[in-house]
Amino acid sequence: MSRAGGPSVTSRVLLHGALVFDGTGSGPGLADVVIADGRILDVGQGLDGDVVVDVTGTTILPGFFDCHVHVTASGVDLMDRLNRPFSYQFYAAARNLEATLATGVTTVRDAGGADLGIQQAVADGLVPGPHLLLAVNIIGQTGGHTDGWFPSGFDLPLSLPHPGRPAATADGVDELRKVVRSLLRAGADVIKICTTGGVLSPRDDPTHTQFSPAEIDVVVAEAAAAGRVVMAHAQGTAGIKNAVRAGVRSIEHGIYLDEEAIDLMLAHETWLVPTLVAPRAVLAAAAAGANLPPAVVAKAREVSEVHVESVRTAVAAGVNLAMGTDSGVGPHGHNLDELMLMQECGMRSAQVLAAATSSAARLCGLQDHTGRIAPGLAADLVIIEGDALELTGLRERIRQVWQDGRLVVGA
Repeated sequence: MSRAGGPSVTSRVLLHGALVFDGTGSGPGLADVVIADGRILDVGQGLDGDVVVDVTGTTILPGFFDCHVHVTASGVDLMDRLNRPFSYQFYAAARNLEATLATGVTTVRDAGGADLGIQQAVADGLVPGPHLLLAVNIIGQTGGHTDGWFPSGFDLPLSLPHPGRPAATADGVDELRKVVRSLLRAGADVIKICTTGGVLSPRDDPTHTQFSPAEIDVVVAEAAAAGRVVMAHAQGTAGIKNAVRAGVRSIEHGIYLDEEAIDLMLAHETWLVPTLVAPRAVLAAAAAGANLPPAVVAKAREVSEVHVESVRTAVAAGVNLAMGTDSGVGPHGHNLDELMLMQECGMRSAQVLAAATSSAARLCGLQDHTGRIAPGLAADLVIIEGDALELTGLRERIRQVWQDGRLVVGA
């Protein structure tokens, strides 16, 4: 991979001869794209530039988003986590970020783990990787999804606190108010809370409801006071409804949706980030010999089928969806595997691609900066061999990735 390959960023670069999928969900059309100074200058036919790049036979798309990753995590094996030195996670994050960029993902929302130093290292060009939005750490209750307490008395939280990643276990509105403020101080672009249990946590279940409505309310209010939104790890039905009623921006996972939950999401314009690939990644890790508690494997197996049915129902109802994978649970660099699973839930190919581009940008509040191919937006682009609406093998057909007008993958 070349971080700064290709023409000078000050050149007017003409990408010529491709179909262009603009990210809105409309079908691709033949057009040229002109980029310079990190931005898209023009889109259309008969354009010119200082440097011409022939991309005949390809489709140009906006750079993909992944709205739910954990770049400091590299799998779910408990013994691996226990035996890695503390600082190893930061070097692994560099590898994970580079693998994510290589798969055409130019923006990610880290859902817990990455800190301000990682974000700044990417922004400064020290580490190649997608543009990075941060949750910093995940807010959970005592005995909840992020509480790593085991019956032995050993404690292995999902993300070990450190000066750049404040502890985020809290109970009651006063503790929660302080935790949100500490995460905002640490650089959080979005606040993440667990309103249900989960698959990977040792002492709870995805159907368990966590935090009271009053507790969730204060988290949303404190985030809003700082101009931030809240993403909710929410798998069980009651916890999903509590989160939606409180005004969270997105439901992450959404495994046990019912008709009322979907109606609430439509009424509140709440987004769903399904992460369909995540339970499958846990099962694949277990099959490959990962050291996991039997209860975790059983939960992953139990939720896989109902998860698909819930997302299929949400799609049919018209809930806003954005692409996310929970990468870190599964391997980084396989982010586009989620696209086929979204298609299997009833989305058309163009809808799936929009969920990974323009819709995801709207979820993240970046719709005026990136996510579409339009003049004035960031030149974050993916060039795919052949028809991008054929989602099978999409990752293997990536020819080039451009980020802020720089060729970062391909030649």
